[in-house]
Amino acid sequence: MRGLSRLLFGALALTLPVAGLPGPAAADDLVVGGHPVRAEEHLWAVALSSPERYGQERGGHFCGGVVIGARTVLTAAHCLIPRPAGDLRVIAGRADLKDTGGREVAVEAYWTNPEYDPRTHSGDLGLLVLAEPLPGDHVIPLAGRDDPAYAAGTPARVLGWGDVRGDGSYPDVLRAADVFVLDDEQCARAYADSAESGHGRFTPGAMVCAGRRAGGADSCQGDSGGPLVARGRLVGLVSWGTGCGLPGRPGVYTRASLAAELLDWPVAAEAAAAAGDGSAATDAMGDDAASGPWGGPGGVRERGERRRAVTPRRSDRPVA
Repeated sequence: MRGLSRLLFGALALTLPVAGLPGPAAADDLVVGGHPVRAEEHLWAVALSSPERYGQERGGHFCGGVVIGARTVLTAAHCLIPRPAGDLRVIAGRADLKDTGGREVAVEAYWTNPEYDPRTHSGDLGLLVLAEPLPGDHVIPLAGRDDPAYAAGTPARVLGWGDVRGDGSYPDVLRAADVFVLDDEQCARAYADSAESGHGRFTPGAMVCAGRRAGGADSCQGDSGGPLVARGRLVGLVSWGTGCGLPGRPGVYTRASLAAELLDWPVAAEAAAAAGDGSAATDAMGDDAASGPWGGPGGVRERGERRRAVTPRRSDRPVA
């Protein structure tokens, strides 16, 4: 995959307004098997909003995103297809979408990975450039390719405002579900049938899976582009999967390391550990981290379709 520094530079140098670029898909992703959390403890988790396209209910939410720079938000490419409406906003620091707390920040420009493949879900990355900067405490570091946060069995947490039961039950408040990172071989086996039918293909190095052996905890419709966090780093963006919380069907995420490499974005030091990484949930997850087969039937869904986020750059480096 060719580097994005030149692609992003070209896109941002044009300073195209949001209304003039291509944009978001239908809203439909939620955290299954999760619990409400406070925005103050997860300031990097943001909601993408467009009342013009999705209505006033729940603030016009349709996808999630992650703050990786003061003016840079990653999300899923499929959240920005078709072209976003001109009222696209990022809601930060607000857990309850019906509340007025936090901030609503306009989007100055956006970028969608030109190598995103909707059939395989490869390269499901998108990026938003904010019109105004967010405080430094809203930013989360990215896990690099060799970060130990990707090790199989690592406790992780996925956050979003998506469907909580897989039946269109959308919450007003931010929720989190505690899951485990899976090894690539397990994920490839879980979605072997999807690859054969052309409805999603797990790509090692570009994607990462997370879930529980028995199911019950997962991202879902409306969570697309939202964060999967482990060891205080961003490890993935909600992208796709089969059903929501089904046994043998873990959630599939765009690897944060892919975004870091494409955008030439700095990554967290391996020894760094930030607060609020979800590792405190280890005891509650019990022995689910044990390895085991994940095979099982089911139809593929994108989560919002699970959507992932990509961050634009300003010159030869992303906007910080």
